Amino acid sequence: MSLLKSTRKSFTDEELADRLCVIVGTRPGIIKQAPVIEALKELKADFFVLHTGQHYSYNMDRVFFEDLGLDEPEYKIPDTYKYKLHGEQTAKMLMEIERVLVRERPRIVVVTGDANTNLAGALAAKKLHIRVAHTESGLRTFDWRMPEEHNRILIERLSDYLFAPNELARKNLEIDNVGGEVLVVRCSSTPLKRSVR
Repeated sequence: MSLLKSTRKSFTDEELADRLCVIVGTRPGIIKQAPVIEALKELKADFFVLHTGQHYSYNMDRVFFEDLGLDEPEYKIPDTYKYKLHGEQTAKMLMEIERVLVRERPRIVVVTGDANTNLAGALAAKKLHIRVAHTESGLRTFDWRMPEEHNRILIERLSDYLFAPNELARKNLEIDNVGGEVLVVRCSSTPLKRSVR
């Protein structure tokens, strides 16, 4: 069946593969997901990286893959930069992410932070009944003028696994009564392997 003609709206657990999808798309997201990608490699986990193309210039994107020694993403959404408004940009990414997830059927999608990339990834996964893991959960600005604050709160409501960086973040998640499992994680002091230019 053609991916574009698929009418699947969700999957059962039995239909999902034992693999993960790591979503990146912005400069901060690439940096924050790099340790996750390194750890998955060390664990010999079955995973793939999907790049939404939200950031696309060499200095906001490619240079970080080079400096952090990351492989090219298996998937990269084209032309996201053409969509400037939040709604249309998120919609473009949502549509394209969903197509990749229908093809690959990962069991878990990993998103980080609060960019449109991560909201699109979490929403696409949740609608297909794929579990969502959100790193950097529970941080707050309490400034509802910021689109990132909207994104973060929505992502947390969609997430099955919420990785809070500290006790204050965990407390914020508790106050918001999120439905997923909350885990407080500490950053490793081990530096990432970086490529030499």
